[in-house]
Amino acid sequence: MPETISATAAPALDKTPGTRTRARARAARNRAILVQTSRALVLLGVIGLWEWLARAAVIDPFNFSMPSKIWDQLKQWALHGTAQGSLWEQIWYTLYEALLGWGIGVVAGVVLGIAFGRVAFLADVLGPYIKVLNALPRIVLAPIFLIWFGLGPASKVASAVVLVFFPVFFNAFQGAREVDRNLVANSRILGASNRQVTLQVVIPSATSWIFTSLHVSFGFALIGAIVGEYIGATKGLGLLVSSSQGTFNAAGVYAAMVILAVVALLAEGLLTFLEKRLFRWKPAQPGEDR
Repeated sequence: MPETISATAAPALDKTPGTRTRARARAARNRAILVQTSRALVLLGVIGLWEWLARAAVIDPFNFSMPSKIWDQLKQWALHGTAQGSLWEQIWYTLYEALLGWGIGVVAGVVLGIAFGRVAFLADVLGPYIKVLNALPRIVLAPIFLIWFGLGPASKVASAVVLVFFPVFFNAFQGAREVDRNLVANSRILGASNRQVTLQVVIPSATSWIFTSLHVSFGFALIGAIVGEYIGATKGLGLLVSSSQGTFNAAGVYAAMVILAVVALLAEGLLTFLEKRLFRWKPAQPGEDR
């Protein structure tokens, strides 16, 4: 009889909260390993197929280049520099323009988005103008900024700002509008002023909306800087792309794109890390790794 009781009780012990937590953690680790391995295999498969197609002349290696030539170009730039100077100087120049434009665009978008979301009269009066400006193809403003500000970083920063501002603005505006009205009403009952409601209720509630736009907006900042450099610059990755294209160096064009992709991925990883640190209280969405 005791043996029967212990055998029956064993499965129940496996269902304790601690056991379930460890099982979930183990499953999450296994899934993360599977995802990372699958990503690496997909990348290796694409690179290997590209190299084989170019070497077999299925695709024109002059126009499409091949991964081995792109790697050689990256090594040459890293070890011997570019025609415009050190590769690291070009990367920093573009990154500086993108970061400065991103910072200005984010601050302006958040401030105006929250203001429009809180002040209905302001949104009613200026809202149509914001929509009209958002409908303009902002990339075509880059040549205008080049005329206004010259070949220096100011024209690239301006291009980055106009690309970053609108997604951040609309997310901040929507976040301010989606605040729980009960929270606002309770704050007012407790004697909170408009300023206190904005700073202590509205902005914290809109933070998740704002962070969502940050992931996309940094990529836009890089695009703004690159397009500005491509049109006219003295330094930067966009100038590398333009110079490589002008000399029919497909490997150089792809090499610059690889560098941009790495910079964008690093920025995305940093933003994701900060978001997870700031929103540890947030429940994980289905299928989301946290």
